[in-house]
Amino acid sequence: MPKIAFIGAGSMVFAKNLVGDILSFEALADSTIALMDIDERRLARTTEVAEAMVENGRVDATIEPTTDRREALDGADYVLNMINVGGTEPFENEIRIPERYGVEQAIGDTLGPGGIFRGLRTVPTMLELARDMEEVCPDALLLNYTNPMAIVCWAVDEATDVDIVGLCHSVPHTAEAIAEYVDVPRSELDYWVAGINHMAWFLECEWREQDVYPLLRDAMRDDETYRKDTVRFELLEHFGAFVTESSHHNSEYHPYFRTDPVLIEELSGANFAERMPTATYLEGWKERSEERDDALADVDPDDVSIERSEEYASRLIHSIETGTPRRLNLNVRNDAGHIRNLETDACVEVPCLVDGTGIRPCSIGKLPPQLAALNRTNVNVQRLAVEGALEGDREAVHRAVKLDPLTAAELDLDTIHEMTEELIAANEAYIPALR
Repeated sequence: MPKIAFIGAGSMVFAKNLVGDILSFEALADSTIALMDIDERRLARTTEVAEAMVENGRVDATIEPTTDRREALDGADYVLNMINVGGTEPFENEIRIPERYGVEQAIGDTLGPGGIFRGLRTVPTMLELARDMEEVCPDALLLNYTNPMAIVCWAVDEATDVDIVGLCHSVPHTAEAIAEYVDVPRSELDYWVAGINHMAWFLECEWREQDVYPLLRDAMRDDETYRKDTVRFELLEHFGAFVTESSHHNSEYHPYFRTDPVLIEELSGANFAERMPTATYLEGWKERSEERDDALADVDPDDVSIERSEEYASRLIHSIETGTPRRLNLNVRNDAGHIRNLETDACVEVPCLVDGTGIRPCSIGKLPPQLAALNRTNVNVQRLAVEGALEGDREAVHRAVKLDPLTAAELDLDTIHEMTEELIAANEAYIPALR
């Protein structure tokens, strides 16, 4: 049976859920699961819970904890990556420095100054991981969960021979939201989604062979429903398609929503999850710091059971190992022109057929031109961020930030240059040396 390595297993709750997903499949229940993290205390707690799942579920899986990455990777068939590089200090720099200049990011983990610099500090560690894989498990598949998804996957694909695919739950989460808005069962929705990570488009969405879009447009006219997802409904209204990820994420991928504090407040929903003020994610990260350090404290090993979440990783592995066909939306290189009007080196999120032969991305054809144009505004930034990370190219980093839609909507070029230099200086310990 396969060996599955978890890199970043100190992400305790996430790792626990993914272990449970794997063990929930009978065909995978005797896998070897290597749990790796540099934080021994967190690793020990994840291991305790994972071993309890094995014991309580009466399965034959083997749990192998280690702080040695190469040991975890040795002989692995699949590598699940969920690392966070740098911790709170650089995260705060990436949000607060742009905020002082007027660039108000809500999340800052995908695009914008925050996403670019998170990419710069994450890519070097990802390349180290990939080079270890090239040596000790060259045929393994790298399943990446770490953001910024497109920048990370693009860089690894560009610079190494490792097979990498990006996994994100934004498509099923968006399907769940649509089902709620139009009041139909989520399980009865049929959809076809493509674009880039966090900005993929529901090109088709049907319920019992009925187009859901007229129902969705009717739903958005109800103020209570509109308030739940303001930015995504605005994008639907003006560009003709519903987009993946939340409104507070999407508010910072475009130039329209975050340059006016009054508009930010107007577009914020009634519940905390729908709020969009600056640093929403950072402040939540800091508030949850203590809880995150002991995230499984209240979990009684005697009560741990094997359960399956909605995450894709276990389903992908199960399909490859057993030949069971599935269709999953995954992040892959666009080298075969899966989306014909996006660049072939871009990382795109498209439906993929997965079975015993591997992963086969589907051909989308061309996106509607306005949707491809919105995607390109983000792809342009991603490309230059990857160039900056791989080549240590300071000018590429500057140009990535200058092309960011939100930053460009708020600042002039000289001010963006000044802000970027300040970000480089503040994060010097976490990012590659830039020439």
